[in-house]
Amino acid sequence: MLRWFRRSAAPTTNDEWLDALRGPDRDQALAALRPILVRGLRAAFRDRVPHQIDAFAEDVAQEALLKILDHLDAFRGEARFTTWAHKIAARLALTKLRRKRWENVSLEDLTTRDDDGAPRPHPSLTDQAPRPDDQATLAHYVEVVQQVMQQTLTETQRTALEAVMQHDMPITEVARRLGVSRNTLYKRLHDARKNLKAALRERGIAPEEILAEVEAR
Repeated sequence: MLRWFRRSAAPTTNDEWLDALRGPDRDQALAALRPILVRGLRAAFRDRVPHQIDAFAEDVAQEALLKILDHLDAFRGEARFTTWAHKIAARLALTKLRRKRWENVSLEDLTTRDDDGAPRPHPSLTDQAPRPDDQATLAHYVEVVQQVMQQTLTETQRTALEAVMQHDMPITEVARRLGVSRNTLYKRLHDARKNLKAALRERGIAPEEILAEVEAR
């Protein structure tokens, strides 16, 4: 194996990074990788976390280092090691931001309705107002899907599917709130989508088209 002897600088090649992180030089390699990840996270997420970017970047970088160590065997050398590491850190950052988005939103909030009984999103989930024609089309699609879900799915299936499909709540968060495992939730979602698609087809509706519109909202 290659050895990394440069104590004053970070490894440069993929082999040097892997050798250092797997060997007795791991602590030094982690210390060299951490500021690289922090700089990348600051640059990528400064606009999304403007007032807490330093703490956010440091927190995510620390978690990313642990994940990188756990997944070294998954690195195939198809890109630079630091590029691969940055991707892991960025995915973790996005996951944290998604979780933060849902901290003050309950599953019940996802199914609130307006005075006419039409489903509407929780205020914290609305990023920008859609155009009138898009809004009308979406409202129609949502109404159709809601009616079919009400008629064909169980309450638990509806709650889980609405949270994941329409509101982009992370699977892990939905499973935690429902008190079930991720695998159990995956099965419930699979069965729910299967039943929903079958019910839409029975009504002469192409499920792929209408579900794509609802999920993309």
